[in-house]
Amino acid sequence: MNVHIRPVCENDIDALVQIALLAWPEVFRSFRHILGDAIYTIIWPDWQAGQKQGVETVCHGGENTAVWVAELDERVVGFLAYELDHNNRTGEVQLLAVHPDYQNNGIGTALNDFALNKMKEAGMVLAKAETGGDPAHAPARKSYENAGYRALPLVRYFKDL
Repeated sequence: MNVHIRPVCENDIDALVQIALLAWPEVFRSFRHILGDAIYTIIWPDWQAGQKQGVETVCHGGENTAVWVAELDERVVGFLAYELDHNNRTGEVQLLAVHPDYQNNGIGTALNDFALNKMKEAGMVLAKAETGGDPAHAPARKSYENAGYRALPLVRYFKDL
């Protein structure tokens, strides 16, 4: 697949929101299953609205935020957003999503590779990304690992009160 990667523009935002909402339902089902309804609804009372807001916010991020769009045949099929911390010389992936119809074709890895090169050009010496350890996040982990990231196993606990 010949993927074209370019900066986001205002006209892309609705498509990026739709990609996120199509790409992440299984993730939130997994979170609900793992955490149970009580904790899940405290954290994500409306995951779709939260993700819509998150995508829109990152697309309007400041000068240290970059959003890149992947296109195939002039159709937006994925995106990656990262933030640069110039003090610590670290770039951090904030969001990564590929439309479900185009997953497992190297688009996430292409976006990661592209972003890593941009981070390096900006003077960053470290890149980081967070993703879930649950089965629904396996494609994300694969994409990061294919791009050369190394995982540090962490555990985050939640308890309703």
